[in-house]
Amino acid sequence: MTLNAAPTDLTGKTVLVTGAAGGIGASAVEHFAAMGATVYASDIADDFDGAATYVRFDLMDPKGLDDCLAWIAEIKPDVLFNNAALFAMGSILEEGDLQQLDRLFSVNVRAFYAVMQACAKSMVAHGQHGSIINLASQAGHRGEALVAHYCASKAAVISYTQSAALALAPHKVRVNAISPGVIDTPMWKTVDAMFAKFEGKEIGQKKREVGEAVPLGYMGAPADVARVAVFLASDQSSYMTAQTIGVDGGNVLR
Repeated sequence: MTLNAAPTDLTGKTVLVTGAAGGIGASAVEHFAAMGATVYASDIADDFDGAATYVRFDLMDPKGLDDCLAWIAEIKPDVLFNNAALFAMGSILEEGDLQQLDRLFSVNVRAFYAVMQACAKSMVAHGQHGSIINLASQAGHRGEALVAHYCASKAAVISYTQSAALALAPHKVRVNAISPGVIDTPMWKTVDAMFAKFEGKEIGQKKREVGEAVPLGYMGAPADVARVAVFLASDQSSYMTAQTIGVDGGNVLR
């Protein structure tokens, strides 16, 4: 018996990665390029070092978002890795105010949705059987006392993923999400400092604790997420849509 395995090769595919300047986004750029894709990348950072054509956009700025959407219409991506997001912490009694809510939702929900919509419209208009991959989080599956707005924004990502998948299924455009758990990125230095402030912990203590609490016993790496993104972008996942895949070492049982 000869097995006709679906390829993970992405040669000939155009991939857009948002939030591409570091951590998970930067790893995704490397993995997509290694699989042969032509990669376009965006972020708010001025500098970028990666195997992609990079354009800076501030997605919180209305003009920046509009410019990004116009750029999407030009590059006509076959695959979207919708990764750009902000993080913040604070008690609902104090720091978790409406200003923080508006800031997080402007990127994590509003800009996320606009980018997804622009890519979907382009894929349908050009008859591309594309793949949209949204970055959710384990935080989108449960609330956390100090991370209310972020948790809610990532729950919205999961819900929009399901709705978009159903709307785009007739056009053979697949929409899935990835829910990373605790991933060891440069951002964790900032997150750890926030927990030190709000929970009275020593610097480095929270990061060590969350890694040890993972059923597999350690924090994940950006590449762990990027490899799943390649799977969702490729024909390996051609019968998958409307799903949210946990890459969290067993933290959340679905």
